[in-house]
Amino acid sequence: MWHRVPRPEDGRVTEIITGLYMSPLEFLALLGAVALVVARWLPPAARPRVTIAAGAVLVLSAIVLSVVGIRWQMLPVLAGAAVALPFALSPLLRRRTGRPAWRARWWLALPGSVACVGLIATGPVAAWAFPVPVFPEPSGRFAVGTRVVQWTDPRRPERFTADPHDRRTVVVQLWYPAQKSPAGTQRAQYLGRTKHEARTVSDALTRAVGLPGFLVDGVPRAHTHSVFNAPVADRGGRFPAVLFSPGSGGVRTQNTAWAEELASHGYVVAALDHPYDSAAVVLTDGRTIHAKIASTDDRDKDDRLAVGWTAVRAADLSFVLTQLGRLDRGEIAGPLTGRLDTGHVAVTGHSMGGAAALQAARQDRRFDAVIDLDGYPHGPTSPSLHQPTLALTQAITPGTDPRYMSRLTKVLKLNTATSYRLTIPGAAHLTFMDGPLYLPPVPSIVGSLGRTESPHVVAAATLAFVDTTLRHKPDDLAGVLSAYGDLSVYHPGNSR
Repeated sequence: MWHRVPRPEDGRVTEIITGLYMSPLEFLALLGAVALVVARWLPPAARPRVTIAAGAVLVLSAIVLSVVGIRWQMLPVLAGAAVALPFALSPLLRRRTGRPAWRARWWLALPGSVACVGLIATGPVAAWAFPVPVFPEPSGRFAVGTRVVQWTDPRRPERFTADPHDRRTVVVQLWYPAQKSPAGTQRAQYLGRTKHEARTVSDALTRAVGLPGFLVDGVPRAHTHSVFNAPVADRGGRFPAVLFSPGSGGVRTQNTAWAEELASHGYVVAALDHPYDSAAVVLTDGRTIHAKIASTDDRDKDDRLAVGWTAVRAADLSFVLTQLGRLDRGEIAGPLTGRLDTGHVAVTGHSMGGAAALQAARQDRRFDAVIDLDGYPHGPTSPSLHQPTLALTQAITPGTDPRYMSRLTKVLKLNTATSYRLTIPGAAHLTFMDGPLYLPPVPSIVGSLGRTESPHVVAAATLAFVDTTLRHKPDDLAGVLSAYGDLSVYHPGNSR
């Protein structure tokens, strides 16, 4: 599909198009459409054969695509071909009926051919801008399994409903080191356990940001590198855990590429859906809970609301850690019993989830390390953090909230453990999730790191941090992190 070529002048990875973000069937339809237009300009002896072959390929591809599900990106391809088809077939039909063949003068035909090719070309361009995401191959020694669990906290009422008997329920997806599955094993659907759930979640996400759902119709078609309910790896001992909270309105699967990379290196990643906050949460009984929280566009009011929402998320994270401990001890049935190292746990989050991770660690000393993926620290800054903390931030621009960096720096300086702030050049807010894999590569939206480098940088920096803080590997953490951006280190009582 794409070949990634390193640029020696800046060490980045450049994406060079050598193919298209299209399926083989879509590519055949594209070739048929182009050949149909080009046939008019071929030598007379070749025109009939090329026209008939191109028309046959195009029609058959279109029929099959209509059966398996056609993407909107193919509509301009088919439209351009439909315009060209009558003009390509007319000379052939006239010859068969004995009527004189009529062909437009070249200076009349050229603008029409250019227009058709231009229309057809918008298809692959649109497929490149809004592709079916292709997830990077995890680099660790383990294959990756995944499973979804649903847990209810009997001690916490659900604050988003009026039912006094309703208790807080969270849906959690686990990614874990697994045994290698046989070739041809179906890979896990992205965004959900089923195609229906993936479509439900995708539609809710696009509605939340005001986009037409069809623009990203490739996202719920994607599959990841994980295998649902794969057997746990039979080697590797006990696996440290990394808990994850998504951004406001985000969903548990929004950082799948990151989660799979960590799991392949021997970690269990537990990512949460926060009901009434996540865009859509599909429960095991089939009900779908949609988000109730929303911005008011009043900054002060939103800040106050965010403090409450962050507190709920922090409590969710602590509850899930408790459940993971019960799972490891066998109090909850599951394949990870006896394989979870809940004595070495990091809490992580993106955006508001990063704020929740900071708050959870502040309240719950069972968390041994904290990672904030570009999250504004909502809520109190006291008591101080006592865990090693890594904050990954986007490049600071004039449009960045001026309070963000000063508040984040204050939180890190108050920490009684060493903290790190890594600002990644070329990163935007959505760089820290799967967005670069399926959104247009516009720097203001997903940053300028590209579809290969974005997930690599975030996962590599995170992995270096958890390897050092949870597994106590003797790496030069500051040296490793500084390779990815501008690093500030805050030592207790001696920040710089």
